[in-house]
Amino acid sequence: MSSFEKLSIDADTAQIAITAAVAKAKQLGHKMSIAVADEAGILKAFVRMDGASEMTLRIAQDKAYTSACLGRPTHAFWDFVKNDPPLLHGIVNYPRVVVFGGGYPILENGQVIGAIGVSGGHYSDDMEVARAGLSGMGAPVG
Repeated sequence: MSSFEKLSIDADTAQIAITAAVAKAKQLGHKMSIAVADEAGILKAFVRMDGASEMTLRIAQDKAYTSACLGRPTHAFWDFVKNDPPLLHGIVNYPRVVVFGGGYPILENGQVIGAIGVSGGHYSDDMEVARAGLSGMGAPVG
């Protein structure tokens, strides 16, 4: 029998990311939802800012899920699938997979320990707010 050790983001660190992301969203004038998931894509911390639409709830969580499970920023998947019709048409039908910006993995020593997902603006704004969340907790921004 063998096993391995997995790292996971803790609740305090997840909340630090949420707080930093909310501050950036306010600075940009957006009402957003921000989700932090653990390494398995399971929700760890979440906020729907006052006035953020219901649609942003699931999108933010799905961006965090996608990044945690696949270990990449969500925007990186578009380049991966855009010129491959079977993959393009297949992956976008898979529940919870997002191929536009706003989700980033959270890494510690090169290992995925969680992810952040943001929804509520154009995906470029979502990306900026997510990067602020990563910066706020001292995580690498990729």
